[in-house]
Amino acid sequence: MFAKQDYDCVVIGAGVQGSFTAYQLAKHNKKTLLLEQFILPHTRGSSHGQTRIIRRAYEQDFYTQMMGEGYQLWAQLEKEAGVTLCRQTGLLVMGPETSGDFPLVKNTLLKNKVPTVILSRDNFHQHIPNMVLSEGHGALVDQTAGVLFADRALKAVQDQFRKLGGVIRDNEKVTEIEPGPVVKVTTSGGAYQARNVVITAGPWTNKLLAHTGIQLPLETIKINVCYWREKIPGTYSVKQRFPCFLLTECLESREHIYGLPSNEYPDLVKICYHMGSKTDPDYRDLQTDTSDIDILKRCVSRCVPGLVPEPAVVESCMYTLTPDRHFVLDYHPNYSNIVIGAGFSGHGFKFGPVIGKLLRELSLGEEPSFDLSPFKIRRFQSEMKSDL
Repeated sequence: MFAKQDYDCVVIGAGVQGSFTAYQLAKHNKKTLLLEQFILPHTRGSSHGQTRIIRRAYEQDFYTQMMGEGYQLWAQLEKEAGVTLCRQTGLLVMGPETSGDFPLVKNTLLKNKVPTVILSRDNFHQHIPNMVLSEGHGALVDQTAGVLFADRALKAVQDQFRKLGGVIRDNEKVTEIEPGPVVKVTTSGGAYQARNVVITAGPWTNKLLAHTGIQLPLETIKINVCYWREKIPGTYSVKQRFPCFLLTECLESREHIYGLPSNEYPDLVKICYHMGSKTDPDYRDLQTDTSDIDILKRCVSRCVPGLVPEPAVVESCMYTLTPDRHFVLDYHPNYSNIVIGAGFSGHGFKFGPVIGKLLRELSLGEEPSFDLSPFKIRRFQSEMKSDL
């Protein structure tokens, strides 16, 4: 038997959300343990890779407003860690002008006074060469947006957490959670107890929640992260001020398709389909569906003619989806000292500093900085399973 070690809080899952939560707790002088089942750094979950898009362009006000603080918190971490974590490029948003998500994004940006440039069909190519704007589509640029250096950001927040006295134990898989006034957490390498536990385990969330008697309606999907070669090197480079981009829908798909300028791999542009096929996170690589890549080939060929319409590199990532694609940020329905952050649905990385702050506030019983009603578990009442 392991001797139990005491902490104020144990955070399970050292992806971006768990790492920022642990950092926030340590900043508030809480003795905090961050647990990770794999050896860090790793590529098995949802927080790896070199880049993500950071943006305020959203259909919903609450995300746009949360990212207002998100930018401030990213800048704060940059200052503390002494590293550059963001690069402003702007985000080009394109989609049907009068239907779907595009007019919602446009309205939200304008209503929240986010610096935005509305492009017309006449001036589109002057501003955005080497891309095709579909007939009937509008275009705008969220000027605040850009590229987040994801791997660098994850390392920075974990390093700051350690500097604050936080403890990270990687290569320790949680094998048991015993709820109670003091929660007992047993892993493959130790036994711990804490007054509060935060679960931020991404695709493994429901496997952990099984120990506590509930299951959330979460679906894990595998994403093919594709990189496409420039026909003429530098055409879509971040150095040429080519922006990130988002197609809200197109001829090939009703799902979002997004891209980042060539940067992390020389002369390769990252373009991905914002959906994938269901997978078991422990057997991710057995899922080999490439129907999303077929959609991307057709879209790239039509809309981004300066790229070779065949991916040069394909990597893997996972999304954990909720039915409405909004996050879960809430207390466990039966145990108020267990907090759950889950279902980030492929758009949560940029919110890491804000989510870490919100999960810290919940864990310490503080008033949340934002209205969390869109993220409550009770919205899934009819879809939840309980063993209690």
